[in-house]
Amino acid sequence: MVSKLNLDFSVVEGARKSARIIAEDTQKFIDRHTTVSVERTVARLLGIDGIDDIERPLPNVVVDNIKHGGGLAEGAAFWIGNAMVAFSKSPQEIAEMVAKDAIDLTRIEIQEHSKIEAAIESVAQNRVDQIKANREKRDDYLTHLGEGPKPYLYVIVATGNIYEDVLQAQAAARQGADIIAVIRTTAQSLLDYVPYGATTEGFGGTYATQENFRIMRKALDEVGEEVGKYIRLCNYCSGLCMPEIAAMGAIERLDVMLNDALYGILFRDINMQRTLVDQFFSRVINGFAGIIINTGEDNYLTTSDAIEEAHTVLASQFINEQFALLAGLPEEQMGLGHAFEMNPDTEDGFLLELSQAQMAREIFPNAPLKYMPPTKFMTGNIFKGHIQDALFNTVAIMTNQSLQLLGMMTEAIHTPLLQDRALAIENAKYIFKNMRHLGDEVEYKRDGIIQKRAQSVLAEAAALLKDIEKMGIMSTIEQGKFADITRKMDGGKGLDGVTQKGENYFNPFIQMMLGGNK
Repeated sequence: MVSKLNLDFSVVEGARKSARIIAEDTQKFIDRHTTVSVERTVARLLGIDGIDDIERPLPNVVVDNIKHGGGLAEGAAFWIGNAMVAFSKSPQEIAEMVAKDAIDLTRIEIQEHSKIEAAIESVAQNRVDQIKANREKRDDYLTHLGEGPKPYLYVIVATGNIYEDVLQAQAAARQGADIIAVIRTTAQSLLDYVPYGATTEGFGGTYATQENFRIMRKALDEVGEEVGKYIRLCNYCSGLCMPEIAAMGAIERLDVMLNDALYGILFRDINMQRTLVDQFFSRVINGFAGIIINTGEDNYLTTSDAIEEAHTVLASQFINEQFALLAGLPEEQMGLGHAFEMNPDTEDGFLLELSQAQMAREIFPNAPLKYMPPTKFMTGNIFKGHIQDALFNTVAIMTNQSLQLLGMMTEAIHTPLLQDRALAIENAKYIFKNMRHLGDEVEYKRDGIIQKRAQSVLAEAAALLKDIEKMGIMSTIEQGKFADITRKMDGGKGLDGVTQKGENYFNPFIQMMLGGNK
């Protein structure tokens, strides 16, 4: 790609190298640790599902039993496999015995290690084969149905009721949407368990459950056949259950997952050790399942000034890229995030937004970038809001964005209604068709506003990454370098769920999935 911004790609490579060092240094910590959510994910992937008589999810029941017995360091696979060999039972049957207090996993006599690993490996391979088949099924749909052109039209549903979400999602697909994101209910990211079954009540969104995923996947496959294109399904695997929700999404063939290395730390005050360990396993799963991840850099700009802090967005994109690569997730599945969030009263603000979006595209040419709409400065004036969204759509088509979360003119008023979504889709389709090749026809003035802005942001991002390289990511977060938010290494939610791995620890899914997504 020829740089329209006249970027110095030696600076880009220097920034990428710093990010790689940061990620590799952090990975040493990750490799030594596990968490309750990682181990619950292992339990789920081994087929443990359902709830006990007081509605506790069985993966929680099993891992809590292991943790209370002092065995978390050895991992769920070791203890479940040990019980499988001792009792000749399936993982689900073992979980049900634990729920009935019939067995205590850490008090069962330790069996021969080779038998434990063999018992787990056969079950794990079946799950890996299922997820691989899901990926193949998606590819089959894309082959015989096809999909819409990029930028994909990405819209949200957020009623709180999965069945109402289905109606709205299918209506959006008929109006032209390519991706449906089911917004999670407020604060689900802070729950240290995944609710069970279909849900009909939520605030600001709908609970992310495996049954809800199944219901929506089925509905979108049906409407996809009707409209003649594959409709992608998106949900959120951030928070205290990040890898668990990634596993549920892989099992139910989701296509897109919100999955950021730093989001939970900065914006939900989840302990940084917990989040960094959890994000690795979640990305291993998403990579293997062919799921596009969306990172959350747009959130920086809702708390910080989009002009002053643009370099932190770019720095975070570099870091997210390197964490994803370490988890075996290819560039083609990295929906690195950014946003159209500058104050609309800024002189030449459109030029600065155009510069930022073009810079992201040039630096990450293979990534399906996720571009977020104006929200911070939406006022409730629906006519001005519709124009703001039109300018956002114009930048997207000029800079070859990939996943376009459509802005709603009623953003500052309420959760989108059917007609709001229809107008947003109409706005985007009109601009994308009429300006389809505008970007190919446009060059930017040498040393003009657009070029200088991008060069300046890149230089600041590279300098920040060099500083982080010296300090390490955890110290950087403690100092509030991202989004002006300070978090402590031993603070936040979920630290008590982190432990160092023991000598018997093994996780069969990392070995089976990592690098197996080609």
